[in-house]
Amino acid sequence: MKKKTFGLIFTAVAAVTLAACGSSNSSSSESSGEKTTTLKVGASSTPHAEILEQAKPLLAKEGVDLEITVMDDYAIPNKALNAGDIDANYFQHIPYLNQEVEKYGYDIVNAGAVHVEPMGLYSKKIDDIKDLADGATIITSNSTSDWGRILTILEDNGLITLKDGVDKETATFDDIATNPKNLKFNHDIAPAMLATVYQNGEGDLVAINANFALGIDLNPQKDAVLLEKDNTPYVNIIAVRKGDENKDAIKKLVEVLHSDTIKDYVNEKWKGSVKIVDADSK
Repeated sequence: MKKKTFGLIFTAVAAVTLAACGSSNSSSSESSGEKTTTLKVGASSTPHAEILEQAKPLLAKEGVDLEITVMDDYAIPNKALNAGDIDANYFQHIPYLNQEVEKYGYDIVNAGAVHVEPMGLYSKKIDDIKDLADGATIITSNSTSDWGRILTILEDNGLITLKDGVDKETATFDDIATNPKNLKFNHDIAPAMLATVYQNGEGDLVAINANFALGIDLNPQKDAVLLEKDNTPYVNIIAVRKGDENKDAIKKLVEVLHSDTIKDYVNEKWKGSVKIVDADSK
């Protein structure tokens, strides 16, 4: 989908949301007379928006009225945040934010790490990686910030090796040194479409971000043929415009997302496929 289409989608989403409330501000609560702060957060539907829904009543007790806008297209949330249409977003990992800032000059920063979602490679054709045929096709995201992540998984499982000295977080398919199975790579698919590609039985392995995998009832821990290790740097974060990370409402949001209530909810619902981390994780 072209950027122009992204803009049209966002305009429609924003129009509905902005009609309901203005940008983040303090206002008098009709029920108690106490001041509340409206905090607008754009988030992927699963698991981000679901987690935020659980945080909403907890934040209300802290005087924060959380407004959640679902944005499953990765091109939208940072653009909306940078433009001031939302106050924060919750959908991306740190390497993706770094790439977006470098590419578009966004004045956006990490306000706190929240969780990790292990990346998995899934298949309709094999159940065990030992059965992967020579010349098999691996379908991945066109998001370059995920390429090093996927290549690391493949290297960890002995399917490829990367060139010496390559930074694995920024590695590309050109950095493959050895490919003994002569694997073919298709990396032209938008992240949100990978679940559909998998369901259609395309390719031999499909690398799917956990939020989209969970959206079609795949459990990375049980269903992935290959799964990312726990020591991943791809931590999902709350992102805000620079300077807003010190705002009281943002600090309360990050704090609530690390509360025992949220941790228990995440552990119960996703059984280790989503894991809350320390807020200062890098």
